[in-house]
Amino acid sequence: MVRIGAFLVGLFFAGWLLVSFLMGAVAYVSEPPVPTVEKAFHELPKHVAFSFDGPLGGYDKQQLQRGFQVYKEVCSACHSLKFVAFRDLEALGYNEAEVKAIAKQWAIKAPSVDPATGEASTREPMPADYFPKPFANNVAAAAANNNAIPPDLSLMTKARHHGSAYVYSLLTGYQAQPAALLKEFPDSKTPEGLHYNPYFANLNLAMAPPLTAEGQVTYSDGTKPTVDQMAKDVSAFLTWTAEPKLENRRRAGLATIIFLLIATGLAYMSYQNIWADKKKAA
Repeated sequence: MVRIGAFLVGLFFAGWLLVSFLMGAVAYVSEPPVPTVEKAFHELPKHVAFSFDGPLGGYDKQQLQRGFQVYKEVCSACHSLKFVAFRDLEALGYNEAEVKAIAKQWAIKAPSVDPATGEASTREPMPADYFPKPFANNVAAAAANNNAIPPDLSLMTKARHHGSAYVYSLLTGYQAQPAALLKEFPDSKTPEGLHYNPYFANLNLAMAPPLTAEGQVTYSDGTKPTVDQMAKDVSAFLTWTAEPKLENRRRAGLATIIFLLIATGLAYMSYQNIWADKKKAA
């Protein structure tokens, strides 16, 4: 009796799912989705190769240092790195003295409290400090950026699909609105104060093109600072801020796979040895 009841309940749910599917299919055919400008003109990130691609890839420290320079000179005025401390830069190849100098010379000072009066104050950052936020709060950030709050970049490449390629594509994807877009969607003209970028979700964003000309940043290692190169370097740096332990994780994974392969081989040989006589006897 219980089996019959369970069968009937399962049959009911299966039938209901089938009816729902058929109703949805009929609705899709009779009233197809209305095309939107975002769906028609949004583009997937460009293909770009990085040294850390693939299971055996690793970071290029020279590139990470160049990317940090781009962040420092171009991005840090608006975007924070709240999960990164100055001392973390040692992983990029900077020594202790260089990290201290970077922290001391940072344009944005660290918030503090005057011990004598108890009033809010500022001080020079130290290596143990996290990168100071460029704005005191979201209200100040919005007021300085056309009512848009610049996002924190610490985990940006993990927060976006194809993170590294997405950041690179966004930085190099600014362009004039296509005539075909305005012809097909005449009400979708980019609003005043926004900028068209097909790699952004809704095609228009408040951030003006941050990388606009070759030589905007001068690299100390002699690399030619084209817009493409700067975008690629800062994308690599932001990948590191989001995944600083990527190389260690991959090394641990490779070692684990090798161990499991060896253990599997030993287990198989033990199995063959233990049961060899039994198999012959059978």
